[in-house]
Amino acid sequence: MTELAVHWAGINWAGNYRYGATELHRPGSLAQLQELVARTPHVHVLGSRHSFNGVSDSPELISLEDMTDPGTVVVSPDRRTVTLDAGMRYGELTEVLHREGLALHNLASLPHISVAGAVATATHGSGVGNRNLAAAVAGVEIVTSDGELVRAARGDADFAGMVVGMGALGVLTRVTLDVEPEFSVAQRVFDHLPWDALFENFEEIVSAGYSVSLFTLFGGDVDMVWVKSRTDGPAAPEEMFGARAADGERHPIPGIDPTPATPQLDDAGLWSDRLPHFRMGFTPSNGDEIQTEYLLPRSQAVAGLQALLRLGTAIRPLLQTCEIRTIAADDLWMSTAHGVDSVAFHFTWVQDQPAVEHLLVDLEAALLPLGARPHWGKVFLADAATLAPRYPHHGDFVSLVERMDPRGAFRNTWLERNVLG
Repeated sequence: MTELAVHWAGINWAGNYRYGATELHRPGSLAQLQELVARTPHVHVLGSRHSFNGVSDSPELISLEDMTDPGTVVVSPDRRTVTLDAGMRYGELTEVLHREGLALHNLASLPHISVAGAVATATHGSGVGNRNLAAAVAGVEIVTSDGELVRAARGDADFAGMVVGMGALGVLTRVTLDVEPEFSVAQRVFDHLPWDALFENFEEIVSAGYSVSLFTLFGGDVDMVWVKSRTDGPAAPEEMFGARAADGERHPIPGIDPTPATPQLDDAGLWSDRLPHFRMGFTPSNGDEIQTEYLLPRSQAVAGLQALLRLGTAIRPLLQTCEIRTIAADDLWMSTAHGVDSVAFHFTWVQDQPAVEHLLVDLEAALLPLGARPHWGKVFLADAATLAPRYPHHGDFVSLVERMDPRGAFRNTWLERNVLG
């Protein structure tokens, strides 16, 4: 064994979570990884550290950085899929795809996140016709707790349970993703959308582009509507129900320098340079923050927003911004959009964990009755007993975890409390 064990794991990217692991391993090959996993009592993979909770924590952690090589991306002969090291970040993958003239169907707000971490937690972009990033997965290679390499493809038994696995099934080492021909996107921003206009025209507003995001501080109006339109499809609207076209670049968090944000003002560019909100070379979002997100059935969007507005006086002191996005339904067992077209309420909070968790008591009391499912990588309070009934295949997933990891090597405290029960 030549892999290096570093005796600390540190904190996540935003600084709100400190990993409890005493060792961080960096295997340099598949064989080293298999040996390491098979001999380690409790272990988990640490991705790009963009989760805000203990989903990826364990007494010992593994980094796949030394097993990640953009040069190993393989394009299928029919150019409909690519296979890559799961530890790659989306920003790195998009560079490879650009050289091939290919694209993914969508991207998250941040290109800095790893493919494996995004897939495992059902991370998403936006768009009424766009499913989450995990829905693009056509095949996986996973090292299980006995060191065995398991391969599965879309259509195989249990595949729908293996994709959004939160690291509970094993180490995702290679992943195959659906791709399509490269396309361009233009982005426009509209300022100050009246709440009544949003309530009366919600579906038309969120359908105004290929990808649409709304940002609000739950004040007198919706601060911004970001409309991302494919240049090979319908153009962005000229008007937005009383909101006015922005006269300059914007940052999703009001008052912050917009330089890290992707170009707006209807300036067309590559899909990879417009679908994320942030440029790869800059600190995404604010950095000093805590994030929470809840996905509701899209039919409950207006009811959810009205409930949040009633909590506005409690929310505003802790809020940097709230982003509202839509996600199309998928069939992945533990996806937060499983079986239902969804709307996501994504909160970027100031970094005050006790105050945020205190607020979440009331926030979840308002949203859980509307069918809310929390994002697996964010801060939330609901436990497995509360969340299990919201996932029709929850029992199947628990059984799959028990079969693929019979010795419980990949279980951790967070998974036991929030997912497995």
